[in-house]
Amino acid sequence: MRARLPLRLARSAAFTVVCVSLAVLGHRAAGGSGPASWAVAGGAAAVTALATIIAGRERSPQTVIGFLVGTQVFLHLLFGAASGDGSELQVHLGHGQSLGADLGMVIAHLTATLITGWWLARGEAALWSMLRRLGTLAVRRARRLLTILRATPVRRWSRRGAACHLTPAPVRRELRHSVRRRGPPLPAAS
Repeated sequence: MRARLPLRLARSAAFTVVCVSLAVLGHRAAGGSGPASWAVAGGAAAVTALATIIAGRERSPQTVIGFLVGTQVFLHLLFGAASGDGSELQVHLGHGQSLGADLGMVIAHLTATLITGWWLARGEAALWSMLRRLGTLAVRRARRLLTILRATPVRRWSRRGAACHLTPAPVRRELRHSVRRRGPPLPAAS
């Protein structure tokens, strides 16, 4: 099952909101100040574009979590570079903090990313399950409607156009076992 553009955009928007919010909150918790607004907007645009590209079909939990980890690293580097608080090495090592704080920050980021990735993967599975069920239901209803339409009598007009007569439609397999009763109902047994 492939996703059309409206579903792709909805899925990528949900992913972007979760991903960018997680990155901004992590950046605020680690550095105390939020990233620049242009960096948030640019990061959100990049994540939306990438998420829309890969949102064409259902993705596995490993793909969702891996993509979330990759986008978190990208957003962390972008937000660190946009804040201008040091070199790329300091940004990569956690805004100039010690190695112990860096390890704690990496573990906190990874834990939050894995939990959020699991949550997004479960939402992905639930969405596609619901879409498959709705598709199956729609096909069943359409088949049932076609069966009913085939079973109704067909009006045929004569060549003169003055009279019409009903021609019964051929009986299909679905109607072979229907029960027909004629006459009044049977009296209730006492």
